[in-house]
Amino acid sequence: MSNKKKQAEYRLYKLIRGLISVIPRRLSLLSGGFLGILFYYTGKKHRRIALKNLDLAYGSLLPNKEKNRIARLSFKHFGSTLFDIIKLSRMSRNKLEDIITVEGEEHLHRALEDGKGALLFSAHYGNWEIASVFIARFASLSVIARKLDNTILEKELLAIRNLFGAKVIYKHMATKQVLRVLRDREIVAILMDQNVLRDQAVFINFFGTPAATTPSTALFFLRTGAPLLPVFCVPAPGRTYRLVFSPPLEIVKTGDMETDVLSITQASTSAIEEQIRKKPELWLWFHDRWKSRPED
Repeated sequence: MSNKKKQAEYRLYKLIRGLISVIPRRLSLLSGGFLGILFYYTGKKHRRIALKNLDLAYGSLLPNKEKNRIARLSFKHFGSTLFDIIKLSRMSRNKLEDIITVEGEEHLHRALEDGKGALLFSAHYGNWEIASVFIARFASLSVIARKLDNTILEKELLAIRNLFGAKVIYKHMATKQVLRVLRDREIVAILMDQNVLRDQAVFINFFGTPAATTPSTALFFLRTGAPLLPVFCVPAPGRTYRLVFSPPLEIVKTGDMETDVLSITQASTSAIEEQIRKKPELWLWFHDRWKSRPED
């Protein structure tokens, strides 16, 4: 990315951040949703990807009108979420905790009692960033992430994640750091719902279609035995969020590495699919999830 483009994007971000800082949160959410809808109608490429993904996922089970509605609401949701992440990053921790209610907290408690740390997995669903505020109360939290192409905005995002209580482990140097964090009985979180390159992926069933998925979560589990838990943070009434922990996945290991990686990755992805099906408009449909294809 050219430096000129980086600066232009950063200036736009500063303008939005300045606007968000002086308006009430309710108006900030509405503004973000409006821009999301605007992007739906003007961003032809991403709208096409979203509708293609919905066709793959639901086929003839949903009419085109409903697929368009889900796609439009997905754009709206992520506009609101982006604005809310920026708005919430300026709030005190006490105020942040007031807007999060938690279900299944006991599952994380019990997972950490094993003394192996905990592996949390989630998706670009709901408001995944704000979940760090609560999770970091239990133990030091590290999230695995890919750097933004814009290095200036990456610094801004890193600062927000740190404010929410998360340390960042970048993908290109993750293995040693993740193993160290789990060895220290801490928490590692990974979003595993995005497409990866074919030579770095395992292909598993996602909405009935093979999807290139990172095997990292499964490999970390097999190396450490750390409990593997699904967690999702969804919008709730009154401009609040509901953070839901599910019990750790019940993994039966066969001793064959390839078989176990596939079965663990499939179980994790199936948990993500189950959550998306509950409220599909909260997922990032305009990401090209099925871009990488199997060789055959």
